[in-house]
Amino acid sequence: MILSVHEPHHTTHSSPLPIKPEPYETHQSPRPCAHLPKTPLRALPRILLRIFKARPGSRPPAMALRVVTRFVSSKLAAPTLLRPLPLSTARSLPHGPSRLLSTSIARMSPSNVAPFYEGEPEGPIVKTSVPGPVSKKEIDELHEVFDTRALTLLTDYDKCFGNYIADPDGNVFLDVYAQIASIPIGYNNPALIKAAQSPEMINGLVNRPALGTFPPHDWANVLKSGILKVAPKGLDQVFTAMAGSDANETAYKAAFMWRRAHDRGGHQVEFTEEELSSAMNNQSPGASNLSILSFKTAFHGRLFGTLSTTRSKPIHKIDIPAFDWPQATFPQLKYPLEKHVEENRAAEQASIDELRAVTRKHNVLLIVDEVQTGVGATGKFWAHEHWNLEDPPDMVTFSKKAQTAGYYFGNPELRPNKPYRQFNTWMGDPARALIFRAIIGEIERLDLVANTARVGSYLFGQGTFIAFDNPRRDEFLGRARKFGVNIGGSGQSAVRLRPMLIFQEKHADLLVDALEKVVLSFKE
Repeated sequence: MILSVHEPHHTTHSSPLPIKPEPYETHQSPRPCAHLPKTPLRALPRILLRIFKARPGSRPPAMALRVVTRFVSSKLAAPTLLRPLPLSTARSLPHGPSRLLSTSIARMSPSNVAPFYEGEPEGPIVKTSVPGPVSKKEIDELHEVFDTRALTLLTDYDKCFGNYIADPDGNVFLDVYAQIASIPIGYNNPALIKAAQSPEMINGLVNRPALGTFPPHDWANVLKSGILKVAPKGLDQVFTAMAGSDANETAYKAAFMWRRAHDRGGHQVEFTEEELSSAMNNQSPGASNLSILSFKTAFHGRLFGTLSTTRSKPIHKIDIPAFDWPQATFPQLKYPLEKHVEENRAAEQASIDELRAVTRKHNVLLIVDEVQTGVGATGKFWAHEHWNLEDPPDMVTFSKKAQTAGYYFGNPELRPNKPYRQFNTWMGDPARALIFRAIIGEIERLDLVANTARVGSYLFGQGTFIAFDNPRRDEFLGRARKFGVNIGGSGQSAVRLRPMLIFQEKHADLLVDALEKVVLSFKE
């Protein structure tokens, strides 16, 4: 089963269970009114969620109240309360915005706090329209040889630094999208530049080893001092991969091979001639009838296997053959939130506890997709740490902010019983593993997970993993760039913020100021 710890639409990476396509208990939502415990809530007026979820008398984070007040009163869109991740639909805010409109709280940002890295711009600089004349010319040139229809911003990476991204026209934007949630510690980070200039890095880049057959002699040390140093609790082994979709795809394969070995009687049992011959014709019993259960609205990638568990947008799936695999409706919180605080809290924990118990009872593997939520984005290094699981997931996939990819596991039987069954030429990239090691070093040195938790609390909620729906999303994103902020979209209508781990309170102030201007611009 692939269980989603992610966000709306594009990012709802969940977790898969390899199961047989027969009536199965986990096809049903574990609880009708619960969501996975403490998963990141995805709503920009996140303060709305805080207000209705907080205990009576509690004070909401001051930072966001102003924006939400303007947002609600702007008539840009009906105010919404979005369900906890990974659900993608919204509910109307009950009783309207009156109690928000009467409140005004001054910002409390320590604006004079120094950035983590010297040389970062003081704020956005917008000199031209976006794209500007230089960008337009270079985009036209690029389009002759490369599909640019998904292009958001032609970038001058020499001029990017820290939390800021620049274009060839001299515009500089506060980047709260970060290469689709993939930049953890800023552009042109000095520590990463130093790592990139090391003899180890040169060796890995120039000689590009096929890691499955010709790994470097120090590969074990590279893994132990980097990727495995931050392994989730109980998972002490890793399969390295190239990207998030690749990580999920190979995790699925590992799950299927493990299950079939178990059904066969163990790793020591050899394949039958019938299995070997039928596999060559894509037939059973060699080609198994196992499946992965994922959640509606989930996103796990665009490769053949992962695409059958992705259910966020039709455009991802149309025309592509797919497996007939099951899906479950993600459980929900009870509304109104302020009337069900304790009930929802208990249901959240019970939901994940019961789901884990069901997977164990039926010998089904639980795969948690942390491609986008991992590496600190939610105020914990891994988002599933919020779930308080006594029994860890069987596999956890990762990529994006890790700058590399793969899956963690603990059970030695998740290694296939024979070589070359889980294999490709590169099996990861030692250069990227070295970059992740340097990233981990900076995260620890600067205590950036704690920074994200603190700034997330100042901004809206749990970490900085935030999104909200807007029926005029594309126009909203374009106007945000006009005011110096690069924000991303997801799914049909979601706006998602994915700032870096070096995002501070002063950046949150700049973000809110810009969003106020965006909202007010719709009234002009």
